[in-house]
Amino acid sequence: MDAFSKLPEEINHLVSEFSSMPVVGGLGAGLTQYSVWLLVAAIVFAAIMLVFIKRQTLVPRGVFVNGVEYLIEYVQDDVAKGVVGTEWRRHFPFLATIFLFILVNNFIGLIPGCKPGTGAIGCTAALALVTFIYFVYFGCKKHGVIGYIKSLAPAGVMFPMNVFVWVIEVFSLLLRPITLAIRLFCNMFAGHIVMGSFSIMATLFAEPLLEHFSAMNALGALPSLAWLAILLIIYAVELIVAFVQAYVFTVLAAVYIQIAEAEGH
Repeated sequence: MDAFSKLPEEINHLVSEFSSMPVVGGLGAGLTQYSVWLLVAAIVFAAIMLVFIKRQTLVPRGVFVNGVEYLIEYVQDDVAKGVVGTEWRRHFPFLATIFLFILVNNFIGLIPGCKPGTGAIGCTAALALVTFIYFVYFGCKKHGVIGYIKSLAPAGVMFPMNVFVWVIEVFSLLLRPITLAIRLFCNMFAGHIVMGSFSIMATLFAEPLLEHFSAMNALGALPSLAWLAILLIIYAVELIVAFVQAYVFTVLAAVYIQIAEAEGH
């Protein structure tokens, strides 16, 4: 019971650790802990790409080169070609970059002591805003600004229904970056809170045994093994979630690009 009584306080402390705290400067103008980890992820991502380019040969060799090449080809075939279509070459660099950058952020956040840049709504909002500007720009480039605005209403819909549909489509367009940002943030933030919670449970039940070894304390520490086993399972699931969330974000970006450039939308 003593372990459970401490749980609410520990959970509140855990959640507070995941808030955006300033590291350099103030919260309004400075770097938060998530901004720092986002920069760390950017450096790691750049280093991975530089090493990959340096080691890349006509016939890929080694786990590292083959692994990175597999991810790039996966985005090329499954996302760029599969979703965007004939214009995939133009958008492939952006889609591959956004996928790998989010993936690196997510994986870094799974390292004990680290936090994912994608675990703060401000960081995911920045990624979503870049994506929004990107597909709107290419939509305007393809149809012209006026043409793109008009294209939001599907062709063949009679007046005044076309005006009503156009308003709905405008709202849908403006909601896209919001849903992109919230989906990625919520999944990464919630996953880390869940892992932290089970880690706390395992620690609280094992704490008396670590302080003083006795048969009673050893018996009381047995639930820690169950919490630890669940934690390991959740950790494995979070590895999958880290990949899935990068994939979902990239696929949705590709869908929005395809819609923006589609004829007769």
